[in-house]
Amino acid sequence: MYGAERGARDGVPEEDREVAEVPERGRVSGGGRAGRRPLRVVEVTGPSMVPTLYHGDLLLVQYGVPVRPGDVVILRHPFQQDLLVVKRATERRPGGWWVRGDNTFAGGDSTDYGVVPAELVLARVRARYRPLAKGQRSVTAVVGWALSALRPVRSASSRLRAR
Repeated sequence: MYGAERGARDGVPEEDREVAEVPERGRVSGGGRAGRRPLRVVEVTGPSMVPTLYHGDLLLVQYGVPVRPGDVVILRHPFQQDLLVVKRATERRPGGWWVRGDNTFAGGDSTDYGVVPAELVLARVRARYRPLAKGQRSVTAVVGWALSALRPVRSASSRLRAR
């Protein structure tokens, strides 16, 4: 799953949207004090995080925050560093993080490329927003969408382990 820029059609102005990118190092660290952590909106493409995230979901991600096992994170692909990927950080290992997709059939995680160096893990996903589908116009469908559209992305169960 990759971060991609979206238009203003989902309610967020074009100028407030950014493709996930590495923030300037000085701005993230905060210099030892509680600094501002950059937030970005990215779009999910691909099925590797189904059922947690679906193609077309929008994610609110935060850079420069600590990652814990079970967090959904944005990372640079270890072999194609211009490619941003969304995965779940399952375990801290020597040399970095073991990451997995929630959809075991999709592949494209640490079972393919091994441990991801910690410096390639860029951000943690804070919330998921599902845009209203084109066919959802009935009152029941809109109410159902409103109740489930914005949801925090929680860490997985403590039983989640890397394979």
